Amino acid sequence: MSAPKTEPTGKAGRYQRSAAGLVTSLVVTVIGLGALLYFTGAFRHDLEIKPEAIEYAETIESAQQAGLTPTYPATLPDGWIATGVDIVPGDDPVFMVRLLTDDGDFVGVRQEDSTIPALLAQWVDEETQVADAYTVPASVSSPVVRKWKGYTDDGGDTAFAAEYGDDTLIVFGSAPAKDLQTIIDRLTTAPIR
Repeated sequence: MSAPKTEPTGKAGRYQRSAAGLVTSLVVTVIGLGALLYFTGAFRHDLEIKPEAIEYAETIESAQQAGLTPTYPATLPDGWIATGVDIVPGDDPVFMVRLLTDDGDFVGVRQEDSTIPALLAQWVDEETQVADAYTVPASVSSPVVRKWKGYTDDGGDTAFAAEYGDDTLIVFGSAPAKDLQTIIDRLTTAPIR
């Protein structure tokens, strides 16, 4: 004979729902997450990522061997590094050298068949203001361009631009104007040997 079936009696188990219970559970959850974040952060060291310097002269030399004429800084001031070179070949080649000063400020040198306003809008700000122009000193023999127009934006960036043949040259960045002028003085198109 089989055991008689028993019917469940009473109500299903329930917990008390109240605003105080909800607030308590939220507080416990937030405290738990905070403790977890603190614990994982206690074993984490500050991670400092330093940009990697590149030898930009090799890329410039390759472009020259391909028949292109990029404008580039012949040398860099002490403590500065090149972080990248962009070369886009074609009917209207584009060249860009990206630099960091010894203080970690950015400086870009770009050569492109474009207008000054278009390059300023793309690389500095759509709303730049005219700033002091720059003339390469007479002590610099054979500069790529002697007279440069100056620009700034509200964010503190500075740029100098000049026409160079069919191209426009722009030296720009977060670095002070004096640093940009230092690079302008060092610009060349001389073949690298």
